[in-house]
Amino acid sequence: MTSTPGSPAGIEFPQLTAPDREVRLVAEERQRDLTKPAGSLGRLEVLGCWVAACQGEVPPHPFRRPRVVVFAGDHGVARNGVSAYPPEVTAQMVANLVAGGAAVNVLAGVAGAGVRVVDMAVDGDTPAEVSTFKIRRSSGSIDREDALTHDETVRAVEAGRALADREVDEGADLLIAGDMGIGNTTPATVLIATLTSTEPVAAVGRGTGVDDAGWMRKVTAIRDAMRRARPHTRDPIALLRTAGGADFAAMAGYLSQAAVRRTPVILDGVVVTAAAMVAEELTPGAARWWVAGHRSAEPAHTIALRHLRLEPILDLDMRLGEGSGAVAALPVVQGAVEILASMATFSEAGVSTRDEAPTKTAG
Repeated sequence: MTSTPGSPAGIEFPQLTAPDREVRLVAEERQRDLTKPAGSLGRLEVLGCWVAACQGEVPPHPFRRPRVVVFAGDHGVARNGVSAYPPEVTAQMVANLVAGGAAVNVLAGVAGAGVRVVDMAVDGDTPAEVSTFKIRRSSGSIDREDALTHDETVRAVEAGRALADREVDEGADLLIAGDMGIGNTTPATVLIATLTSTEPVAAVGRGTGVDDAGWMRKVTAIRDAMRRARPHTRDPIALLRTAGGADFAAMAGYLSQAAVRRTPVILDGVVVTAAAMVAEELTPGAARWWVAGHRSAEPAHTIALRHLRLEPILDLDMRLGEGSGAVAALPVVQGAVEILASMATFSEAGVSTRDEAPTKTAG
């Protein structure tokens, strides 16, 4: 295994291979031969060709085992009143996810996706089946201390990589990352605003629905955390250590490894996309294996999508997290694949193309 240029000490990724450009050209040619005016299905055509390039075949096959991994973690900054909910909710929601009662469970059932929950830094006890990769109880309060140690950061990244490998080895052909953690939009906004040189007030949203006083506390915490994070913009591991958390580091490793394994990803909202920005720093070119499932109501999410040059599939004013927006977009992507795979061509259907002269009838 060779390290990616600029890889930080302790983390090595192989050189990435991009989705197959030649296959994409063949897929685009097939799109032009389907029984519709060229381009009339808009981004569905683009999405279908992207999946074909990722799979390396035309027509592409429907996703057989899409998988969601929800990364759970608490953040010390949540104790500073930056969220409308108390930190104890994270452990309670992990139990709800395990029981199948969360929004992402319902949407995944509709979309035919499986869900795995992983406790990376929940500040409480969780079932043994979700705590195998647990790094610590709660990440540090990033406005005044590092989220993690260097060793914890590396271990969390490697845990994310191992989870991606496990899912792909078990047959997953599309991956989604979800998040669960009270206060996690604060480190997400810090990472996004720091990497894009955005002022805090332009990036801070309401998260779980904080009032004006909570929003002001959140802005202050993000401003202070950004001051600590700015020296590390060129070192993704140091940035995750300083201003991320175990859940963010694991998500970054998971998204990077998905690209290594040539597996397409649908990104979720602001938290996952913040981790994706760091993953792109860890493994340049990984974003070519991703599409954005939706646009979150959080202002930092639009900033992050613009930075990654990704256009969201859906825009439903969602801001839940859990992977819910990405899973909501999955049926659209599945539909795009089916169009390219199953729609009749002009010759198959006996339909004349625009360039063919109509046949004259006698008389």
